[in-house]
Amino acid sequence: MKELVEVIAKNIVDQPENVEITKVEGKRSIILEIDVAEEDMGKVIGRQGKIAKAIRTVVKAAATKEGKRVIVEILQ
Repeated sequence: MKELVEVIAKNIVDQPENVEITKVEGKRSIILEIDVAEEDMGKVIGRQGKIAKAIRTVVKAAATKEGKRVIVEILQ
């Protein structure tokens, strides 16, 4: 999951070297935190959150195959 989010985020932003994905694993769920440069925040979120929602949808579909629950958070 972490690698999937990292690939997606790095291909969206202008400064891919500043993309950091942190994985916090719990008993039943995994939280993936996306941290990008301040200038790229709008690109990751998108208009009205459409890009962020799309990222969450793709990750949720991949997690369902593995039988896990994944939460994607974008840090500011």
